[in-house]
Amino acid sequence: MNKYLTQLVELAEIDKEIDSFAPKIEEINKNLKDSQVKIDKFQKEINKCDEEIADIKKEETQNNLHIKQFKERLDDLSKKTSSVKTTKEANALQIEEDILKEQLEVANEEIEKLDRLLKAKEKTKQELILSKEKEEGILKDISADVELKMSELDKNRALVLDKKSKLVEKINHKVLGFYEKIRKWAKNTAVVPVKKQACYGCFMRIYDKTYLAVIKSTEIVTCPHCGRILYKEVEEKNKEEKLAESVN
Repeated sequence: MNKYLTQLVELAEIDKEIDSFAPKIEEINKNLKDSQVKIDKFQKEINKCDEEIADIKKEETQNNLHIKQFKERLDDLSKKTSSVKTTKEANALQIEEDILKEQLEVANEEIEKLDRLLKAKEKTKQELILSKEKEEGILKDISADVELKMSELDKNRALVLDKKSKLVEKINHKVLGFYEKIRKWAKNTAVVPVKKQACYGCFMRIYDKTYLAVIKSTEIVTCPHCGRILYKEVEEKNKEEKLAESVN
């Protein structure tokens, strides 16, 4: 196989390996992100509880103020009753007193309802806080595991990058530039094998003349359909050469 073609095949494999680190990193960080999302969700629900608790307390304060006002008015009515002179005035005061007592009863019932609601919200908040703290503990363990895995991954990635750096130094600049130009659009299929006389980049059948040039591997050959760099895998090439010899 042509020296430059051999180098490009090796470089393409190294680039594939380098690109494979991205999904590995994403997979390692997935549990970390999922755990953080849960924590953020718990915090959002806790904040919502705080807002609802604040609203309930505000409503309780308003109701307590109303209860105070109702009681004060009832006290005033009680004082007025002793000085009533006519039945009409007495009836009017009685009606007003009945209305105030009814309003006071409703206000007290509302206070009881708000108190129950407040306790329920505070209980929910405490449960959310406990769930959040539990998840934060899980996140801490995941973070330690991620740090360990990332450290190992970084070491492996550094070794592969070093391997690429050393190989790139040996490759002709024009050949390297040609490869990089194809890789810009073909990504990890810039250099592909030919199997069953088809380009394994676009899967189109290549012409006999081109196929023969690929088998000889004396020069860099590109697919006439898609422009990818073609090569024949050693095992496949040996099989075809042996088949050709047996036919002859």
